[in-house]
Amino acid sequence: MSETESLERWIERQYPIAVANMLRSISATGITKPRPGFGQTVVPARGSVVASPVPASYDPDPDYFFHWYRDSAVVMDALRLVETEEASEHFCDFVNFSLNLNELRGADLVDDKSWRDGVAEDFRQFVREDHDLAAVSVRGETRVNPDGSLDISRWNRPQYDGIAARVLTVLRWARSRGPFGGLKDDAVSELLDEDIRFVLAHWREPSYDIWEEEKAHHYYTLRLQCAALEEGAAWLAGQGDPEAAHQARAAALDIRGRLDHYWQHEPGYYRSRLTEDGKPTPKDLDIAVILAAIHAADASPAHSPADAKVERTLDALDAIFEADYDINHDRPARRGPALGRYRGDEYYSGGAYYFSTHAAAEFCYLRAAVLKAEDPEAAARLKARGDGYLETIRAFTPEDGEMSEQFDRKTGEHTSAKHLAWSYAGFISAVEARAAV
Repeated sequence: MSETESLERWIERQYPIAVANMLRSISATGITKPRPGFGQTVVPARGSVVASPVPASYDPDPDYFFHWYRDSAVVMDALRLVETEEASEHFCDFVNFSLNLNELRGADLVDDKSWRDGVAEDFRQFVREDHDLAAVSVRGETRVNPDGSLDISRWNRPQYDGIAARVLTVLRWARSRGPFGGLKDDAVSELLDEDIRFVLAHWREPSYDIWEEEKAHHYYTLRLQCAALEEGAAWLAGQGDPEAAHQARAAALDIRGRLDHYWQHEPGYYRSRLTEDGKPTPKDLDIAVILAAIHAADASPAHSPADAKVERTLDALDAIFEADYDINHDRPARRGPALGRYRGDEYYSGGAYYFSTHAAAEFCYLRAAVLKAEDPEAAARLKARGDGYLETIRAFTPEDGEMSEQFDRKTGEHTSAKHLAWSYAGFISAVEARAAV
């Protein structure tokens, strides 16, 4: 990066690069991903969103050539903020792709086992068993192949945050962009109706966390489910279903009460999970809490950018990553700390994540917008704090603008998945929040 270039000028230069790189992951129909060990050749369908458009096979980069429900919702929500000619077309394709997944039946793979013949012998240990496939609930899947087929690999399931995130994304598009050209309103309505009812049916159940590592009751998942049901209730009422709307509102109110119990008064932060035994875990302090506040993005006083307790949680995250990451030591005064996921993370470099540091910046900008009328000094402080995080992103982004998943905690070198779509989406939404301040 150029030391003399202003942050504003860098943002102006980086923004179109981020948009172009994020678009590579949407409807990536020109990319073929062979998975010979699983007997698969995957060509994405229109409307799918791959987490990374770079085919890899843990060689050493991870295989992220999947359509994750959560990642795809985050990317499509960022696309809504971008003025591109193809944005609405991509959204229409996304809705249709999401609806087409309803046709998937794990039982079909149990009945016809011929696909197992194509799995290499040393890969069979990684393939789902029949009882797992027979129990498939498509919306409870963590991810699917971008060609619209089931993921046959063993993976931690169920994961319930993605469908809630999709509800919020589709509702935001409907409010800001509809009608959608050739896409009939009934396609959007069908997807929303099914997704909202799925959230309503499953929010009480434990599931795997945003990182797909631990089954528990998770702050991030519940926060997005709460927002999806609150906003979904208004939509259901508008569709002429007052009974379902009442159930959604009641569930959202129940969730809000449960979220309050995640506050830990003595350390002063929202914990990220409640396990079956209720005991603290090393992952209690987790950037997922900050992500929950910005992804739910409502104007409520609690569990949102308006909540001072969320800012205190960010303060605590700053403290652990300032201590743990070499790249945060002796940094210039204008830069904020690079943030990871949680203390003790061992995935790849266990380092800083672009989307974590973006999330911290976006939260600061959103909170500044809340406070600017009543407390201009606090708003100015928060805006400067957000700029500090973006200065750090700037420092670890090469001249070509590429953003991977992580940058190493010691060296700052890129690690894990290349061109992570969420990294670019997080930059776009943070910059848009900054512009609003």
